[in-house]
Amino acid sequence: MDCLDLLPDPGAKRAILEACRTLEQDTLDWLCRLVRCPSTLGNEASALSEMERLYRHLGLDPVRIPTVPAELEGHPGFSPPLIAYEGRDNVAAVWTPREARGRSLALQGHVDVVPEGAADMWETPPYQPVIRGGRVYGRGAGDMKAGIVAYCMAFEALRRAGLRPAAQVQLQAVVEEECTGNGALATMLALPRTDAVIIPEPGPGLDGLYTAEVGVVWAWVTVSGRPAHVREMQAGVNAIEAANLIAGAFKAYEAQQNRAEHIHAAFHGINHPVNVNFGTIEGGEWNSSVPTRCRIGLRVGVMLGRTARQVRADIEALVAEAARHERLRGAKVLLEFKGFMADPCLFPKEEPIVQLAMRSYAEATGGELRDYPATGLTDGRHFVLHRGTPCAVFGPDAVDIHGIDENVGVESIHGITRALALAIAGWCGVEPAGGA
Repeated sequence: MDCLDLLPDPGAKRAILEACRTLEQDTLDWLCRLVRCPSTLGNEASALSEMERLYRHLGLDPVRIPTVPAELEGHPGFSPPLIAYEGRDNVAAVWTPREARGRSLALQGHVDVVPEGAADMWETPPYQPVIRGGRVYGRGAGDMKAGIVAYCMAFEALRRAGLRPAAQVQLQAVVEEECTGNGALATMLALPRTDAVIIPEPGPGLDGLYTAEVGVVWAWVTVSGRPAHVREMQAGVNAIEAANLIAGAFKAYEAQQNRAEHIHAAFHGINHPVNVNFGTIEGGEWNSSVPTRCRIGLRVGVMLGRTARQVRADIEALVAEAARHERLRGAKVLLEFKGFMADPCLFPKEEPIVQLAMRSYAEATGGELRDYPATGLTDGRHFVLHRGTPCAVFGPDAVDIHGIDENVGVESIHGITRALALAIAGWCGVEPAGGA
């Protein structure tokens, strides 16, 4: 079935677009409600409850979908979890038409956010959303609560226009996109396979269409040294200095992985697409004591053409070699892998759902989505790599995600909402809302 087959007639399109405009204030209200939920790792319950309320507002019956590591750990998309999953089940809702004539679709997004960092550096508190200069500020406003609200309001716009999708539509709100992707994996496997997926992840300061993404491996290195009083520091082994020495060994690796011959064609023109980041460090007991132990957490990118398992082996070899350094004599080095073990992924623009997304965006906004080969990753990989489901990943213009004063453009949110509404109608087809 060609993606042109189910496009609504001009009158229906006008009604859908007008309905989106009447929902603009609702969009901002729901976004602010979600941003007020400080849904960092382990604290997603309030945001998940908010999503239940939102799905009910759409006339749907939400269901909770647990993430059970014992059921997932043999799956190639599984990542070793950081914490337990009790009390933070994913939330989904499913629309079923009277008579399925179109193609089924999943609309997916994550409610978890990264920590706010130094809250005192924010112009306004991170979980008190504010609109200034045409942008919504707050942790998670861009990544990716605006996208979740946009797909919900797009779904609602069809009903307000007197229409409903003529195929099954799944709405999914998941946890742990920022550290494992296990919430998305559990939810995907618990529901029937759809014909396509849309994930409205934010663009990098523009309305972006993801064309590719790197993979990611998370690792943790713990160095146990030999403590001593600072007056006898030469007799000890400084765990913090030893950990820094191991971290330094990754600089040459990072440079090597970014050599032109190692970069997939999808990332040509992108400066430094493979990044090694040291995101956490914990260590030491006392300023006048040689520290006993230091633990560092790192994130290593995986270029297309390689796998997370191959990069894991690289990390193991690098750490083992660094541990043999003269300055680490007498130290113990423990390497663990928890968090992302995620492969890279392509999102081909030739896929009908991607073509429809581009055309819907052009009709809704008069502009064009910008290609974005992402040096980060999304949950989209699960659908493409592990279920063979085409996925369109595109979303609103967000700035400083994972940083200070994260924000997203108001007009961009509304434009993406209109594009999503047209894409839902064009992919699924529509039926009259009456009698549903």
